Amino acid sequence: MYQLYYFPLNASMAPHFILEELEVDFELVKVDRKSNAQKSKEYLALNPAGRIPTLVDNGQPIFESPAICIHLSETNPSSNLIPEIGSPDRALFFQWLMYLTNTIQAELMVYFYPEKHTTDSKGAACIIQAQEERITEMFGLLDKELEGKDYLVGDSLSACDFFLFMLAVWADELKRPPLSFKNLSGYLKKLAKRDSVVRVCKKEGLSLADYE
Repeated sequence: MYQLYYFPLNASMAPHFILEELEVDFELVKVDRKSNAQKSKEYLALNPAGRIPTLVDNGQPIFESPAICIHLSETNPSSNLIPEIGSPDRALFFQWLMYLTNTIQAELMVYFYPEKHTTDSKGAACIIQAQEERITEMFGLLDKELEGKDYLVGDSLSACDFFLFMLAVWADELKRPPLSFKNLSGYLKKLAKRDSVVRVCKKEGLSLADYE
């Protein structure tokens, strides 16, 4: 049985979506960030980076959210959450997953934690403003990509869709949130109706009222 070390609405959300979509047995183990539990000796033994999430699969710990998403998708091939080797969509899967995690997620981290990216605390507000503009452009790119499409990669659901939904949840406080984009909004609202997404949001305390 899988164990997912998580904290609500953190980077563990995408793997949580996938576990629910797979309908496999798994245990949620809450890592209380409020008490800095991710830096505890016990947690660092599983994840030396001291970050959330960590997945334990048959005793093997795996960290980094996209790595966990890929692992779960590849070890459950009947789910079709990752295109098979040889499929033209496989390259696109990795392209978009890397864009989501290396570009959008990374930029969101600067937006949320500007104080970690400057030695002048007075500059934090400028960082936030600049990041908001950059991130809005990135969601605009995704909005164009999703025109006439139900899924980010090919014609079927993939792990990329769950990862994008997680990032969209994080970005809902922007002046122009993901739901304000026409194509992206329709796409997210369809995903929000999936049973797996509904179950995860209920467990993690996220209202889906805005997605109705």
